[in-house]
Amino acid sequence: MLIGGLLLAMGLTSSVLKRSPVTPAIIYLAVGLLVGPTGLHLFHFNPLKQAALLEVLTEVAVLISLFSAGVKMPAPFQPARWREPVLLATASMAVTVGLITLFAWYALDLPLGAGVLLGAILAPTDPVLATDVQVRHPGDRDQLRFNLTCEAGMNDGAAFPFVVLGLGLLGLHDLGELGLRWVLADVLWASGAGIAIGVAGGTALGRLSLWLRRAPHRHDLMDDFLGLGLIGVVYGASVMAHAWGFLAVFFAAVALRQTELGQARTSPPATVSEGSLVFKEHLERLSEVVLVLLVGGSLFLNSWSWQAVGLALFLFCVARPLSVWLALLKQPVPLHDRSLTGWFGVRGIGSLYYVMYALQHGLPEPLALKLVQMTLIVVTLSIVLHGLSVKPLMRCLKEGRGLRLASAGSRG
Repeated sequence: MLIGGLLLAMGLTSSVLKRSPVTPAIIYLAVGLLVGPTGLHLFHFNPLKQAALLEVLTEVAVLISLFSAGVKMPAPFQPARWREPVLLATASMAVTVGLITLFAWYALDLPLGAGVLLGAILAPTDPVLATDVQVRHPGDRDQLRFNLTCEAGMNDGAAFPFVVLGLGLLGLHDLGELGLRWVLADVLWASGAGIAIGVAGGTALGRLSLWLRRAPHRHDLMDDFLGLGLIGVVYGASVMAHAWGFLAVFFAAVALRQTELGQARTSPPATVSEGSLVFKEHLERLSEVVLVLLVGGSLFLNSWSWQAVGLALFLFCVARPLSVWLALLKQPVPLHDRSLTGWFGVRGIGSLYYVMYALQHGLPEPLALKLVQMTLIVVTLSIVLHGLSVKPLMRCLKEGRGLRLASAGSRG
């Protein structure tokens, strides 16, 4: 009833919400806090007891969002344009993990393994809650939006090696002698195989769908089913191959889009990527409603500790901006784009998935409770702080670019 009533209210007031200064996630969170233990205590969601359920819910939400992000990537593929998001998803994320590990060691008094695990949980940016700063449609050419979308698509998979490294330092995962197994299996093989499986699956479906749509076949295809089927096949194949499935799904969507537009002979072509995008975005919004409500319904007033708030502020104001600055140090990125990239490192559903993944792999309950509470507070503050700032900052950026174009035109 709660979710249904909220969906009705959001559907009836969608035009008003578009003009509102707050994002939908803030509204979902406020309702969750109101009816949860913080407010009326009409319901309480316990992440520790429901870890298996929450892991599945967040996993599905992230997979759908990664696919939606991947099919919006522009075609044709240009390596130079991908350099910045690749640096953000690798170098910036590694620096963020390191900075959070140091903060956890010195300020939170956590052991090294727990610090690395906490860094890995909070380092990846979120593809679900960051829709206001991401690519809006496949033809969107904005470089800032492209960088943030592509980064979120890649670093949700790139964080996995750090997650298992943290678990290994806690004695919950086999790292091998001197970490050799971790490097070979969890970093090189799992990442490379995940990308390869995704590219192969997306390319194959793109070619097959175009072949079936052309004469003499002219088949009508169910694009929604094909999109979901591609997610399931490449993710399942990655799990069986001990590869990172998040990377596989994102790159499957990218390869699908690139293949369809690269081989299309009609204008505009009928494509699986665009045909299934609207359905995926609806699923993405539905998952956002459910999961953000659960976040609000998981928090008590005493969940708010100075340690958790301090961690969130350190992440938003120090670790994220510094890591972005270091990663893009030698890249020709304008100062305003660099600043906004450093600020909009939205944390959300991906972080929830990783902390539930750790719980399911034997994390001790006292440490699990601490990490869960810190993650929930960081996600909550990210929803509020980034949600309140996204519309005015993106509006200022748009107006600033318009003034620069007008000035350049007048000089010309």
